Amino acid sequence: MIRFRLKELLADKAFRERRVVTLAEVAEVTGIHRITLSKIANHVGYNTGTDNLDKLCEYFGCPLEDLAQHIPAGSSAADLSTPDGEGGA
Repeated sequence: MIRFRLKELLADKAFRERRVVTLAEVAEVTGIHRITLSKIANHVGYNTGTDNLDKLCEYFGCPLEDLAQHIPAGSSAADLSTPDGEGGA
């Protein structure tokens, strides 16, 4: 399954720029509908197109591997909670 790290990238950008970065702002700049961004951020395994991934990588100035993470089949819920997919402990 693919896990998107959109929430983490939003938090990192907000921290770096010392301001709130909203999905509405990302939607306006990228042209990706806000509801689509919400699904990418909140639904593990959401299926989106490569054009959206390209736009998000451009917006955040990051490579694809910073935006998307492969979670092997059979991984536990704890594996989904950490950025590296290695679980919590």
